[in-house]
Amino acid sequence: MLRSSSPQTLDGVLWAEAASSAALRQYCALPKKGKPQGRESTVLAAFLISSPENPLNPTVLSLATGTKCLGAARLGPRGDLVHDAHAEVIARRALLRLVYAEISAENPSSWLVASGADGRWRLKDGHQLHLYITQLPCGVMPVPPSPLEVRREQLDTMVNGYSDVGFVQRKPGRGDTTLSVSCFDKITRWCVVGIQGFCIEDNVVKVLGARLSCLSGKVPDPLKPSKPLFFEAPIPPKEFQQTSGDIPPLTCGYSICWNKSGLHEVVLGTTGRKQGTSSKAASLPSTESLLCKIRLAEAFISLEHPLVTKFRHEKISYRAIKDMACEYQQILELLRKAPFFAQWRAKPTSVDSFTVPRS
Repeated sequence: MLRSSSPQTLDGVLWAEAASSAALRQYCALPKKGKPQGRESTVLAAFLISSPENPLNPTVLSLATGTKCLGAARLGPRGDLVHDAHAEVIARRALLRLVYAEISAENPSSWLVASGADGRWRLKDGHQLHLYITQLPCGVMPVPPSPLEVRREQLDTMVNGYSDVGFVQRKPGRGDTTLSVSCFDKITRWCVVGIQGFCIEDNVVKVLGARLSCLSGKVPDPLKPSKPLFFEAPIPPKEFQQTSGDIPPLTCGYSICWNKSGLHEVVLGTTGRKQGTSSKAASLPSTESLLCKIRLAEAFISLEHPLVTKFRHEKISYRAIKDMACEYQQILELLRKAPFFAQWRAKPTSVDSFTVPRS
């Protein structure tokens, strides 16, 4: 999706308050199912859109909660599990489903417009997309390393096989090590190849800006790295605070998934399936989240898009669909060769080899 033109300059404090209020108001309007109970806490993330007519009244497009992801041993080969159920990742996937719905709707979208005849879409002029998160995304570094530190770290990685500062990090977890990349690194990638423009606390900007600067002269339009703006929002309610008093809170295992087109479901982050799935029904399609890879791919190939209409009646794998987006893959390759991203760990090819059913 391309950027809009004529970006609107916002008052940071006022906008952060408006975005926070809108996201929390939408969250409070949802049923209790999947929300933290007792001492539990979670992370809330929401994508919002602002218009030039009323920039301080943003609309929530998608919303999610969650702090869990699957370990490497539990990654499924059929694309039917949600591997990463952190709030930021789920909110983006819910946004993707909304974008697909907007593109295929009979009535024109209020915030998207077709851009050319090659199937591209962009935000309408003056509209801006934002991301609100109730805490810093996992994987944030306090200070970007200097070029000398980068060289030292590369040497240390070659010698000792690990990296502490300045490189892609995996999500934290207990027991089975996860292969999911940190939310901070995923958000950085979105600034280069996908969704951009969001609201995170102010001390992330130096790190993200430094990481993107190494790509600014290498990436062709329309996928130039987008330098985001950062605003600090008011302190969120207690259920979104990771430290509260002398007794640390427990993390809620559920992820709420919601978007403006009617999506609303709850996923258990430790299984990657819908809440309430029994062990006997664990392989049934009815337990699959609409945000797992195979369901998202089905939604994508149902679109009247030049990239997908040519293979709609053929058997094709999820990996092949992604590889057909040549420009996207070229930019990803540049990203992974950049100093900060050279340690980006690719997941096993088996997790993307499944066949996507045709509608």
